[in-house]
Amino acid sequence: MDAALAPLRAHVPPGPGRSRQRAWEAECIARIEADFRRSADTHLIPLPLPGYPGIDAYLKDESSHPTGSLKHRLARSLFLYALSNGWLREGAPVIEASSGSTAVSEAYFARLLGLPFIAVVPASTSPEKIAAIEFHGGRCHFVERACDLHAASVMLARESGGHFMDQFMYAERATDWRANNNIAESIFRQMQLEPHPVPDWIVCSPGTGGTSATLGRYVRYRQHPTRILCADPEISVFFDYYEDVQQGRPDMSLTVPQGSRIEGIGRPQVERSFIAHCVDAMVKVPDALSLAAMRHVSQALGRRVGGSTGTNFVGLLWAAQQMAAEGREGSIVSILCDSGERYAQSYYDSAWYARNGIDIAQAQQRLQGFLDGAPLAPALRCAHSRA
Repeated sequence: MDAALAPLRAHVPPGPGRSRQRAWEAECIARIEADFRRSADTHLIPLPLPGYPGIDAYLKDESSHPTGSLKHRLARSLFLYALSNGWLREGAPVIEASSGSTAVSEAYFARLLGLPFIAVVPASTSPEKIAAIEFHGGRCHFVERACDLHAASVMLARESGGHFMDQFMYAERATDWRANNNIAESIFRQMQLEPHPVPDWIVCSPGTGGTSATLGRYVRYRQHPTRILCADPEISVFFDYYEDVQQGRPDMSLTVPQGSRIEGIGRPQVERSFIAHCVDAMVKVPDALSLAAMRHVSQALGRRVGGSTGTNFVGLLWAAQQMAAEGREGSIVSILCDSGERYAQSYYDSAWYARNGIDIAQAQQRLQGFLDGAPLAPALRCAHSRA
């Protein structure tokens, strides 16, 4: 035997255990791929902006995924990434730290593969999301503080012999940002026959940071002039971290003492999947304005949407005002993250606003002014990339 090949051959573990594990991984990947083939793409919905003539707005409706949210894409990618890395084992539980939607989607894929699933969620998670996790066969482990989600997940994985999926670490690398029908490729394909097929802006909001990383990388890779705007909710560190990055002093240790009131987005600590250089601009959106925008979009579409869609819509309005100020026509695409039916006992319950001290009527009045063209700048903190 050639001595140069001996070290390479020594790294191939023999035996039936290895073959059985690889066969199980292959079967799991085949199941996920078959499930993907059975699923249609999500819709791209035009949204009127009468106050901004010449600017076409669209919402990418991710609520139509089988598990009802944008996180379905992430969960599929995380499972494929974990399987391809050899991290999952037949019969061993999967654990995830989540405010709800990612856990719902991961519970779906865990059940598809016959794996136990444990969601580590904040105690404030909406009852509808908890019910959806349990519907897909998962169980919930509750923590009081959002900042404790990671530590509790690590502990559960260690005690159970399972795998902590860790969306906040792996979201940006698990998704194939070059193609494979990721959300960016889907948007550009669906825009091809529109009056302005290449969007001036795509607006998203950071939860893990995986979506903004996918969008930012894709538009650079495909050499599109499209800019990426992230709309951060009121209680979150991402905007402050982004500002620090632009000033050349990134601080990964930034924290806030509580979790976001806008479920699914915003974080009390900087997550490694948030890649600031993939984002061209950020805005910081007050929660009251996000929820007023949520109600506006719900009325415009004739169905309820979630709070993060409202945050995105405020970012969309900001982008429209930038274009109007520059005298430009064009298109903007944002994301409808999930359905409002998951928030019947929070964002669509007047008692929730009273408990949280949010004057939604006043916020709706302010939003109407912005829809008519009143400048948003005084209401939002804004930051631009220096690149």
